[in-house]
Amino acid sequence: MRKHIAATASCLALLAGAPAIAQQSSGVPELSMPDPEAMPQEEYVRMLARQAFVWGWPMVNMQNRHDQITQAPEPGLLGGILPVAPQGRIAMLSDYILPSETFVACPNQDVVYGLGFFDLNAQPVIVQVPDFGDRFWVYALYDARTDQFGELGKPYGTAPGFYLLAGPDWDGDVPAGVTDVLRSSTALANAIPRIFKDDTPEDAEAVQALIDQVVVYPLDSFDGTMKTIDWSEAPDIPNPAADAGGGETQWVVPEKYFDQFGKVLATVPPLPGEEAMYAQFKWLLDVAAKSGDLKQAIADEAVQADREVIQPFFRWEHNGRPAGNGWNRSVNNADWGLDYFDRTGTAKSNMFDNRPSETQYFYTDYDAGGNQLEGAQSYTVTFAAGQEPPVDGFWSLTLYNDRHLFAPNDLDRYSLGTKSTGMQRNEDGSLTIHVGHESPGAALESNWLPAPEGEFSLYIRAYWGQAPITGGTWQPPVIEVAG
Repeated sequence: MRKHIAATASCLALLAGAPAIAQQSSGVPELSMPDPEAMPQEEYVRMLARQAFVWGWPMVNMQNRHDQITQAPEPGLLGGILPVAPQGRIAMLSDYILPSETFVACPNQDVVYGLGFFDLNAQPVIVQVPDFGDRFWVYALYDARTDQFGELGKPYGTAPGFYLLAGPDWDGDVPAGVTDVLRSSTALANAIPRIFKDDTPEDAEAVQALIDQVVVYPLDSFDGTMKTIDWSEAPDIPNPAADAGGGETQWVVPEKYFDQFGKVLATVPPLPGEEAMYAQFKWLLDVAAKSGDLKQAIADEAVQADREVIQPFFRWEHNGRPAGNGWNRSVNNADWGLDYFDRTGTAKSNMFDNRPSETQYFYTDYDAGGNQLEGAQSYTVTFAAGQEPPVDGFWSLTLYNDRHLFAPNDLDRYSLGTKSTGMQRNEDGSLTIHVGHESPGAALESNWLPAPEGEFSLYIRAYWGQAPITGGTWQPPVIEVAG
């Protein structure tokens, strides 16, 4: 498998660099392109198909989420759980997301989420920003590549108002009353607002008036007034495709991948340096379309690449880079550029990260001895006094099962951190979180993060990190086996 990954990375690097090299040569008006009438050997086609599958996986994932979510007849909650809306609109939760959520791996229960997908060339949208005061908030805006665009949130000092999201080809008039225009590099885009709230009933009530003003609608509905929707009354929308398998919804089906990949190539323009890859991948689809054997070969290769390259990204050691004490940390999150490795890894393991200036993520499957975290064992995670994640926003430690989803428990508790008003500190000011399937005892249950009986992982979020977080000098704590 390592040879396959290395070969794929090398070929992608060479392909990505080819246009830049060619442009440095003077007197060459244009480059020759692959001949669609060529009939390459199957081994060559399989090699190229594997590259196309790994490179394009996040964008096919994004396209399929868009196509499914925008079928909602109105803003509401799919299956009573997931906020969904027709294209050009958004839906919001009114509390933490339910633990039964399977739309995306690694959800969190520190914020109130929203979700909406758009075609910003066909119809730009207005995004309302109420006055959040001192509360942390951020609206993450993603293009088809899963890169963020625009800056809306507490870290940017965003003023309340009306923000226009537009696609790269939109050239209409901006009406009076619009605070700013934010451009996506692709027509397909989505928004995922995150609004912090703590775990008290008082804050759950206080945040409602703000959440109800988080509304998105097509530009032609803009009239300069702040619209409100009572999101606590969002209708339930039946989910006929509910998956009882217990894992994240399978958004990329390998056998169907190359039937969908052409839409990505047609609608997502290449970044500088990607022209060579686009030429090769379009040629791949052309030659495969003319041969039943080659079409089957690339479908088979997608299945194999999914198993050998994509699935291993579920192990945290294959994501980001080492952060110390057995943890890894995110790299280039939501600001991928040409970092295809981390883009694909995150799309598989924990899609829709915030960009590094907004959030840093730390994750691990292992204890201090390098052993898989298991619910049958008990652990302690101790932050020395003054060594909790240094943030201007908030931090949390979340536990996920072996499918990167919440593990149901009697406390209905899935994370601890800034939001947790009941946690107790040690006499020296340090903070110990107890992790395991069995309770550490009544006196310590305020600091207990319940685990399933099987394998699990731990995940730290540091929102609006200070210099030690963004600069990489802060290290997550050691995960000790409890004595």
